[in-house]
Amino acid sequence: MTTSKVWFITGASRGFGRIWVEAALARGDSVAAAVRKTAALDDLARQYPDTLQVLSLDVTDRDGVARAVAEAAARFGRLDVVLNNAGHGCMGAVEEVAAEDVRATFETNVFGSLWVIQAALPLLREQGFGHILQMSSVAGVVALPTAGIYEGAKFAVEGIVEALAGEVERFGIKVTLIEPAGYATSFLEGPTMKQAPEIAAYNVVREELAERLTADQLGDPRATVPAILKLVDSDKPPLRLILGDLLPLVKDIYADRIRTWESWEDVSKAALRL
Repeated sequence: MTTSKVWFITGASRGFGRIWVEAALARGDSVAAAVRKTAALDDLARQYPDTLQVLSLDVTDRDGVARAVAEAAARFGRLDVVLNNAGHGCMGAVEEVAAEDVRATFETNVFGSLWVIQAALPLLREQGFGHILQMSSVAGVVALPTAGIYEGAKFAVEGIVEALAGEVERFGIKVTLIEPAGYATSFLEGPTMKQAPEIAAYNVVREELAERLTADQLGDPRATVPAILKLVDSDKPPLRLILGDLLPLVKDIYADRIRTWESWEDVSKAALRL
């Protein structure tokens, strides 16, 4: 029988975050849910007064993150699962995006995630256990046109967290990157998604991409619940977990990269020394 767990989840008011908060609470776990507006979880707070702690948090506020993690640990006595789910999106060709939107995307996705990890690590090391779940994306594995800034942030997160896994394994801390394919959440239409003003020269790129990506390819976010619960209950969780039918695309992308590296191998080796 699985022992109940204590979760700390950012971006818990909607989308994957809300769904996974509900799933954890429903099975008897305790959750510290960090959101920008606490009223978004009033219904759950009434339903789970003993096992849900709702925290007001902007993950870009490093001091605020430290306080929230400390409050959660004080309330529940430990943290078993730390889930970085807060996100900020930015769509547009690289030439189109505004500087402030680029910074906001990296502040939330990269720095916000880092602040949570840094705040939680001393506690997890002292405990000698814990599982850090970092929301990545298909955008952290494959880069498609008109999403380069968001993809850049997710690629950065992938590198940070992969390195982290090697650093903390000896302390009994597990680390997993969650890489969802496309899902029908509110993220793409929500207030945290910025769409850059379009430059007409890139319209053909957008049209070609739209032909490849259709709404009927999107997954049901609630179908991810069993996978996430199995992940946090695993004694040996993977460093990376794909959600959805993304593996064929990943295989094609990596096979193409290997072919490219191999075709230029003579040039690469010649660059080693004179």
